[in-house]
Amino acid sequence: MGLPPLPDHAVVLGASASSWRDALRTVGGALVTSGATTDAYTDAMVDMVEEHGPYIVISPGLAFAHARPGASVLRDGLAVVTLAGPVAFGHPHNDPVSVVLGLAVAEVGTHLESIGAIANLFNDASVTGRLAAATTPEQVRTIMGVTNA
Repeated sequence: MGLPPLPDHAVVLGASASSWRDALRTVGGALVTSGATTDAYTDAMVDMVEEHGPYIVISPGLAFAHARPGASVLRDGLAVVTLAGPVAFGHPHNDPVSVVLGLAVAEVGTHLESIGAIANLFNDASVTGRLAAATTPEQVRTIMGVTNA
């Protein structure tokens, strides 16, 4: 499967966020707007960080927000948010965050493929900076190697 498509309305560039919760609510809102999830999925992403800490900050400047598959996932979805000003998540090495990815997968079996695709993409340390500098959804899709629909 790899990564799901990334429609224009699932890309939010230069968003304002005063906290990591705001950043997650923005990426969750993009997943909701794209039709991939309900608001409950956004709440679950926030709950995961509250429960487990900033483990979603997977590399310098990059947070990878997700929660478990369930009724709040309507279909597989991907969202990308770049932040106008970086936000601290509380990670000792990878803060502050300027790019937040949101991933929703409908079935447990497919999420490992998507996580693997994200890991492969971000093996290139320049990807986060290139995403942070992107000015259009098309640039974001090109950097990530995903389609619009």
